[in-house]
Amino acid sequence: MQNEQVKPNFEFVALMASLMSIVALTIDAILPAMVDIGVSINSLDPTKNQLLVTMIFLGLGVGQLFFGPLSDSLGRKPIVYFGFAVFLVASIICLFAPNLEVMLIGRVLQGVGLSAPRTISISIIRDTYRGDYMAKIMSFVTAFFILVPVVAPAIGKAVMGVTGWQGIFYMQLFFALLVGIWFYKRQEETLKPEYKVPFSFNVFIRGTKEIFKYKETVSCTMISGLITGSFLVYLSSAQHVFEELYGLRETFPYVFAGLALSVGFSTLMNGTLVLRFGMRNLSFAALVTFTFIALLYSLLFLGSKDPSITILLIFLSLQFLCLGFIWGNMRSIAMEPIGHIAGIGAAITGFISTILSIPISIFVGSFIQDSVWALFAGLGVCGLISVLLFMTFKTRPLFANNHAFSK
Repeated sequence: MQNEQVKPNFEFVALMASLMSIVALTIDAILPAMVDIGVSINSLDPTKNQLLVTMIFLGLGVGQLFFGPLSDSLGRKPIVYFGFAVFLVASIICLFAPNLEVMLIGRVLQGVGLSAPRTISISIIRDTYRGDYMAKIMSFVTAFFILVPVVAPAIGKAVMGVTGWQGIFYMQLFFALLVGIWFYKRQEETLKPEYKVPFSFNVFIRGTKEIFKYKETVSCTMISGLITGSFLVYLSSAQHVFEELYGLRETFPYVFAGLALSVGFSTLMNGTLVLRFGMRNLSFAALVTFTFIALLYSLLFLGSKDPSITILLIFLSLQFLCLGFIWGNMRSIAMEPIGHIAGIGAAITGFISTILSIPISIFVGSFIQDSVWALFAGLGVCGLISVLLFMTFKTRPLFANNHAFSK
């Protein structure tokens, strides 16, 4: 493991971000094509078509549960290659799906395949850095990663205009091939032979028992699930909200990009500020602000019609500014005490947070038919529970001298 004071390498950050960003491209590029895909596979209910986004997260959750421990046994790089192979097969299933059910199978399998590069990239970062420097790397990686959602819907819309919605899936495959070759050529194996652990199903039991020894790891994992679930409501319903409720069919990719930039900006700021203020301080302040904004909207517009698009975008932008200070830091806090089981640790914590997020998304998303109010109500409730969890299970004092506890 490198010393935590080693400066981040730009290519390393870019490569790790690219491994993660295939997930974002696979999710976000199809958003402008949801209606066209629905027509093609005879699925015209927008609430059911939201599953095309949600179900990929099911695959991400289940896949990483196995790929994490396998990477502790076989090494990081072989698992990434296998994940890309699964993604190839899954994309072909999506391309030729005759109905929604088959398409959902393909989307789940896409998630399974992509869970390998997504999870292993976190393990590689944890192999290489620790402490607040790991949080710094995670922030820069996430900032790069956020650039993909910014442009993905616009790219998807442009590709669809030329080739139909199928072209979006071919584009995803091409990008995955490029990243796979780059990873093969430039990234060294970070798991040293002496740290390899033979794979067995007992590793899940031992790993889970080890993780549950650390109450802050468990609480931050649950917070990640709650916040991700509330955000997933937005992600799966964005096309319906902006194109159908607000009539922004042509400008949807640009509205989506602007909101994604809010997350990217705050994530980049987190990478700069985390060494000064500490990941716990920043994430807690962001959680409180996130919750307050959501509850404020819920109270202001309770029982009334949706506000103008300008008001909606102001509230969403403020919410998303908070996310950049939450996601990377929560993951880093959760991983900090379990670096000795980085692979299985990333897998189990990622599985728990992802599986927790899916029912939240499906339940809250089912209420978003004629109004956006349920979205903010869901954000507010999830945020409130997260604040309580963080305050109850924190292991170090907040807003103390950062240098006393950031090491």
